Amino acid sequence: MKTNQRADQPLLSVEGITKSFFGVRVLHGVSFELWPGEALGLVGENGSGKSTSMNILGGVHQPDGGRMSLAGQLYAPQSPREAGRAGIAFIHQELNLFPNLSIEENLFITDFPKRGGVPFIDRGWVRKRARELLAEVDLDLPPTRLVGNLAQGERQLVEIAKALHADAKVLILDEPTTSLTRREVERLFAIVNRLKSRGVGIIFISHALEDVMHVCERVTVLRDGAVVGTDLRERLNVPAIISMMVGRSIDAIFPERSTKPREEVALRVRGLTQRGVANDVSFDIRAGEVVGLSGLMGSGRSELARLIFGLDPIESGTIEVAGTRLMRPTPKASMAAGLAFLTEDRRNEGLLMDASIVDNIGLTFLKRFRVGPGFVGGKALNTTAGELARMVHLSTDRVQDTLAKHLSGGNQQKVVIAKWLLRRPKVFILDEPTRGIDVGAKQEVYRIINRLVEEGGAVFLISSEIEEVMGLSDRILTINKGEITGSFERSGFDREAILAAAMAPVGPKREATA
Repeated sequence: MKTNQRADQPLLSVEGITKSFFGVRVLHGVSFELWPGEALGLVGENGSGKSTSMNILGGVHQPDGGRMSLAGQLYAPQSPREAGRAGIAFIHQELNLFPNLSIEENLFITDFPKRGGVPFIDRGWVRKRARELLAEVDLDLPPTRLVGNLAQGERQLVEIAKALHADAKVLILDEPTTSLTRREVERLFAIVNRLKSRGVGIIFISHALEDVMHVCERVTVLRDGAVVGTDLRERLNVPAIISMMVGRSIDAIFPERSTKPREEVALRVRGLTQRGVANDVSFDIRAGEVVGLSGLMGSGRSELARLIFGLDPIESGTIEVAGTRLMRPTPKASMAAGLAFLTEDRRNEGLLMDASIVDNIGLTFLKRFRVGPGFVGGKALNTTAGELARMVHLSTDRVQDTLAKHLSGGNQQKVVIAKWLLRRPKVFILDEPTRGIDVGAKQEVYRIINRLVEEGGAVFLISSEIEEVMGLSDRILTINKGEITGSFERSGFDREAILAAAMAPVGPKREATA
């Protein structure tokens, strides 16, 4: 894929773009450039204008003012189809693939080649070309494989292969590493570098600032609908970018906690075993304590949480919540005992996306708000939902008519937390509580976690970000292949030692109780 781009002019130029919705200005003269073979990081908090800017680039919205040029020509797409034909490929965080169709069918879904002018698809050519495209993204899979059977990283590579087929000049990647394993991330970075070497421009949007710094030559920061700075990677670091994003210096990302763990045990797990998932896992969490669980992708972190909450069956072992033993753990029994579980997949498992904030908050305690046979709601639910929304600092007070799908990722996560706070849990299992949300929303979640434990609750924190686990936890357990491989008190936290324990070979029984 070659471009006819002159080396002395930007591949993409965005100049003074403005945009308003319903009389409210959301973009204030956004300007940036993308050069051939460059990866430009585009970062900012939720609501900073990233999505609107990219939707204008992708032809979803049209700007009120300003101008854009692509490869030296005026660029003003009126639709996503026009943007695609001009050479803009937008790979969204929620991938735009049909899981019930094969890889090759997804690759050519809009332009199947016909055979001999008759209305029949040239399957031979399609398969041959699909193999070529898959080879370009290092995906060694048969083109006939159903997309629904692919891992998340493989699906993303199929999306990139679609962009290659469309001969994209500019590739927009929206949160591309959020759901990938580290190995998949490294493969993605290798492909991005290969595309850059061929003159393709990459716009890399991510809350994972370390990934931005790794793959991008320059970084543009948006705040409140305006560009607050663009600079070379060499002149920036993560704290500097965060300060630009939030408009203030952040001395401590993780807020101080005013209390210490108590003596009473809130959660006691003994000998928890499920073949292929967990092997003789034992640990305690005290009231007022945050215990972090650290492990590599595939180590069994989320699977352990699901076993404890009763989502998956266990072969043996015992679970006690505040002294109450769960004889046969089920979600209903766990909730009744005082367990809450914030799943890592808030969109598919944590929320009803087409329901209101009120309806989502009431989900965990429907019985309390029953107003008649088969009816739930009323003034009590609306009042309670409003109080919880304010408690978690939700960005809107319109809890009755705002749908979950219209909230930012950070606010969606706050709704999930509010839903569980309704039950006043004794133990909160948090699985990737800040995945895919910006740094400002992360700090809000961190403050909520601190408030939970300061009020005597216990938190079992699972996160793939080692800095997050170290910043929030009183104690850290490490896990590998379903076995606890280490236990660290806060005074002995050491990044290298924790990572080494997370990769330690599993073997004889280890004691991890405290």
